[in-house]
Amino acid sequence: MPELIVAPTVIPAPGEPPKQIHEYVGRLNTQDADVSVAHMVAPGGWQEPGQQPEFKEITVVLQGLLQVEHAEGVLQVRAGQAVITHPGEWVRYSTPEAEGAEYLAICLPVFSPDTVHRDPEAP
Repeated sequence: MPELIVAPTVIPAPGEPPKQIHEYVGRLNTQDADVSVAHMVAPGGWQEPGQQPEFKEITVVLQGLLQVEHAEGVLQVRAGQAVITHPGEWVRYSTPEAEGAEYLAICLPVFSPDTVHRDPEAP
């Protein structure tokens, strides 16, 4: 039987200034271990710590620009575009333009704080 997801779970987000994370499918909202789907709204100037996750992440930009730093350079992902990062790759996401960005993040398997492996914060 199809399962209606009535509302997402809002999750506190790392990074400055704070972004909004609305998890529709994942560990918290549906107790799913296979996939997570979250809608992100990141303000202009937002940046999170670098990470080297154990999961594949597919990011679809709906509005604005999402910048993705990686070991070999930087990608500028604009509305209507997507980016795939693979397990074990180092990446850092940010929104350098004033309008920020709105995007969907799909993680396989599910996003978890235990498997994202964020860079330690500078003292």
